[in-house]
Formats: sequence, structure tokens, C-alpha cells
Amino acid sequence: MTVGTLKLILASRSPRRQELLSRLGYEFGVAEPGIEESQIPGEKPAAHVLRLALEKARRIASSFPSELVIGADTIVVLDEIILGKPSSPDEAVNMLKSLSGREHVVYTGLSMILLDGKIENSDYDATKVIFNNLDDRDIFRYVESGEPMDKAGAYGIQGMGSFLVDHYEGEFDTVIGFPTKLFARMLEEVVSCRNR
Repeated sequence: MTVGTLKLILASRSPRRQELLSRLGYEFGVAEPGIEESQIPGEKPAAHVLRLALEKARRIASSFPSELVIGADTIVVLDEIILGKPSSPDEAVNMLKSLSGREHVVYTGLSMILLDGKIENSDYDATKVIFNNLDDRDIFRYVESGEPMDKAGAYGIQGMGSFLVDHYEGEFDTVIGFPTKLFARMLEEVVSCRNR
């Protein structure tokens, strides 16, 4: 599926985001923005994902001025503390222990930039996730699988990590890292703005 004459560029190498965008029927290119993802002191979770999604899109947009560049960022937030990707298996174990039996929030920010059309559009979605009470052996086995190591909060809800989750409130795709309903609404806004 194409969006008029617009070509799409996803500013992310995430296979999960690529799969979700493909499932919507769009053809797109992929580019790696390679930006620093650390948190600014005092920065709130929503502001953090919006800033990073926009930075990723801006980094790539300069190379593709006539194409619609899509940036995305996902974080896991427990007690207002952002849990990024674990830097070691031990850190992954500690993250999962801290999430055990508790509620946290997953934020995903999206940004769309069309330089030629002077269009920037950013928004985010948030989903509450409630974990099961986890047994230490299950945590260690999951971490040994390697799946948690490239994921915010050290888990993937759509993979082996589905056993961790008791339930969630909100959009499943937001937890995976690409809120498809938000994407569709934002894309409609961009197309409408471009056609004025």
C-alpha cells in the first residue's frame, strides 16, 4: 500500500516495528538513526519518548527530504523510573524482579517528518502492563534465552516473554513498539495537511 505519492522511511532497525508496519500493508525503506538515547535529568516519560522519536526522525529526514520519515521510541516505566534496554544479563534479571507482580506503563512515541512539506507530527500512546508474580527460576531461564537483551524493560510481550504478563490495559502494539492506531491517525493528519 502506498500513501499517494509519498514514500515511507522507518527510522528504526527494530524487526518488531518493521513487522507491524508491513502488516498494515505499507511498503517502506529502513534507516538506522543511531542517536544517543539517554534521559535528560528531570525529563518525564512522555516527553522522553516524544523527544527521542523526533530526534530519530530528524536525523534521517535530512537524507530523505521528499519522503515521510517515521521515528519511534519505546520505554518501560516503573514508579516514574525509565527502564531501558539491559546492559547485562544481571541487569535484565534485576529489571524483571522489580517488575514481578507489579503494574508498569509502556510508552511509545511516534514522529513523522516530511521536510519538503514542512510537516512535523508527533504523539505518543501508553499502555498499562501488569506482571504475574515471577519465580526466580523462570526469570533466569528467560534471561538465558537472550530475548530480553535488546528490549526496553528486559522483556518482549509478543515473544517468549508473554508468560510474564498477567494482563494489560491499552493497545498491545504500543507495548511491542509501534502503536498502529496512533500511526494511522497521524498519517491521516499528515496526508490531510500535505493536500491543503
